[in-house]
Amino acid sequence: MSSDKFHVNSILVVVPCGRAKIWAKQPTVGPIFAKDAYTGSPFKVNRKYAERKGNNWIILSAKYGFILPDFELPGPYEVTFKRNSSGPVSTEILKQQVAMMKLDQYADVIGLGGKEYRAAIVAAFESTRVEPTFPFAGLPIGKAMQATKQASEQSEDS
Repeated sequence: MSSDKFHVNSILVVVPCGRAKIWAKQPTVGPIFAKDAYTGSPFKVNRKYAERKGNNWIILSAKYGFILPDFELPGPYEVTFKRNSSGPVSTEILKQQVAMMKLDQYADVIGLGGKEYRAAIVAAFESTRVEPTFPFAGLPIGKAMQATKQASEQSEDS
């Protein structure tokens, strides 16, 4: 994902981290890749969608910002964009990560997750040429998960 060239016809899917993490059930696990740390159904459904629909995918962690699936998380944490008191990553850091990781070089950026994650994604890509899209925005969580799952399965058939 570090090409200097614009990723023509390329899709980046941004998957929100999840509240449910592996350490809740396996406290002695220690450091683990981000893609394996989040264990809740929403993360699993969003990950499947991202792996099928995107050329690349990335996780938006409220604590660490944009992280690659193989980013090693050192241990449990409880940070959310829903509560400022939990200390979520700043918009400024997210903007720096977009530039550093060249996330603004993708033709399309698809964001998943609730309104707080959508707002963080929009703010992160502000002042870039990218306008992230949110195909399941506005749906209640259950309906959003159902629609995301159906969209993932449709790509298997085509």
